Amino acid sequence: MTDKIRNFCIIAHIDHGKSTIADRMMELTGTVSRREMKSQLLDSMELEREKGITIKLAPVQMHWQGFELNLIDTPGHVDFSYEVSRSLQAVETAVLVVDATQGIQAQTLANVYLALEQNLYIIPVINKVDLPAADVEKVSLQIINLLGCSEEEIIPASAKTGYNIDKILDRIIEKAPAPRKISHGTNNSTTKTKDLLAKNGAIISQGANNNRGEDQLNSSEKLSHQANNSTTTRALIFDSYFDDYRGVVLYVRVFEGEIPKNAEIQMMAARINGLALEVGNLTPKMTARTSLKEGEIGYIVTSLKSTREAKVGDTVTLTKNPASAPLPGYKNVLPFVYAGFFPVSNDQYEELKEAVEKLAMSDSALVFEPENSPVLGFGLRIGFLGLLHLDIIKERLEREFKLNLVITNPSTNYEVTTSDGAELNIRSASDLPDQSTVLEIREPWVKGEIILPQNMIGGVLDLINKKRGHQTNLGYIEDRAVIDFEAPMANLLTDFYDQLKSITSGYASFNYELADYRPEDLVRLDFLVAGNRMDALSIMCHRSEADALGREITKKLKEVIPRQNYEVALQAAIGAKIIARETIGAYRKDVTVKIHTGDRDRKAKLLEKQKKGKARMKRFGKIDIPSEAFTVMLKRD
Repeated sequence: MTDKIRNFCIIAHIDHGKSTIADRMMELTGTVSRREMKSQLLDSMELEREKGITIKLAPVQMHWQGFELNLIDTPGHVDFSYEVSRSLQAVETAVLVVDATQGIQAQTLANVYLALEQNLYIIPVINKVDLPAADVEKVSLQIINLLGCSEEEIIPASAKTGYNIDKILDRIIEKAPAPRKISHGTNNSTTKTKDLLAKNGAIISQGANNNRGEDQLNSSEKLSHQANNSTTTRALIFDSYFDDYRGVVLYVRVFEGEIPKNAEIQMMAARINGLALEVGNLTPKMTARTSLKEGEIGYIVTSLKSTREAKVGDTVTLTKNPASAPLPGYKNVLPFVYAGFFPVSNDQYEELKEAVEKLAMSDSALVFEPENSPVLGFGLRIGFLGLLHLDIIKERLEREFKLNLVITNPSTNYEVTTSDGAELNIRSASDLPDQSTVLEIREPWVKGEIILPQNMIGGVLDLINKKRGHQTNLGYIEDRAVIDFEAPMANLLTDFYDQLKSITSGYASFNYELADYRPEDLVRLDFLVAGNRMDALSIMCHRSEADALGREITKKLKEVIPRQNYEVALQAAIGAKIIARETIGAYRKDVTVKIHTGDRDRKAKLLEKQKKGKARMKRFGKIDIPSEAFTVMLKRD
């Protein structure tokens, strides 16, 4: 029965020790032998181990004191917050890990919000208490102010040494609720939680929620827990990946019914049917079973060919006896950061396309389409969930597929209304129609949250204002300040995080989520090289920023484009109006060096001939633009 099952996840800011705590739990419960044990065992990707972050979530089943414990190790980065939210829907308990040396950070708060939205029981843990710089007392006060819990509820631990890991497991068994069902209604806790958080500027009082057990579920949960005795099957997909030999593998949590091996299954949102070729649990290796029962977390090997057919958040049901309604909370995740990927050699275009198609099989959020540039040739315009997502795909393409790439300046998508009433969604400045036909351009804005020392507030507020943003709230958690702000997404894409770290000496942490689209006075800023417009360099910007941006980028281009035998003009323009110019001087070749006499007429004749030759080259010459020119916007000072 489900009374002996506990489903939980570990949530924390980046590098606070989630994966290492998972290692110690597997070691302590005997899930993995000491001989097989290695650090960050659940982080299987090479990039995860190198960067020290979790990119793909990983479930594992353990056994402790006669109980079945299902753990999900979640990513900590903001780009993967949707994966985290679906993982939280698959469990009843969240182990909140806070670093004893750093305290509460931006992603800590973001994950607490997500956990409260799902009404999870939260177990607070202070990790790294064995470090010399640990300040357990101060961090305990931060957690008490954040959650409204008592000091006795906080477990001090060390993932490195294994100190108190057994206490965390015992707390999960004793206090955490057993698996629950989800009612057929929608989850309205999101707006309530946001309202609660907004009242106190990120300092929240969880009150009785932190002590709720099975007997303290709210009335709607009790109703679904007791009255929903239907024989239909519903399971939540909280992750999926493509295996070259077995096809699409789903990670699921079964909320109702049972999924037997070889059963015909249906993805309710995608309306696609498949076959459960194999079902089982992860220990952490795949362990096949005859079926997955209610309350359990496991995997399904399907007959599907792409993860686009089984996206995160979709509901799996049986084809023979389908459920009447899917599980609540599903949304189709759309990318909002786009960049052009071009091979350095056009011969590699087909290799690039095949490589991206392979990655897209395992990453349903990856969207791409062909793109052609007069300068860079054939390539792909790829959509991402954020800059880390972009960086990971770029590194995987270069490492795993040995591709040499040119990546254009990242941009976001814009909503455009034209004078004839048409609604367009453009992903790059070069797609913008003639400005005279544009009625309105709407750009995405984000809600951001920065946690930093109190004595650094002024510099950060100044930075937010420079990015066309504005502060919406200011709160405090002990000696740290929490700044809530809103800003346009495009202005945060390139160098905001680097500037934030520079201003705060690395002490600030940053988290954001997409808010809405707002109409602004936006223009397309074009760059001309020797009179030729380079579409791959065009960017969208606010009219008030265009002059400064044009001057800044033309100066940068002057540094990276090599000199020619003739003068080259670099210009920034809005439509037909030139707003900035830099000139790359020509190489000076002394054609009179071979004349040994002082004849002025001969020298003048040679210089005039050289002048005509340079003019001709200027008309017909081709300028070789290096790849650095297309990423110059990433390196703004």
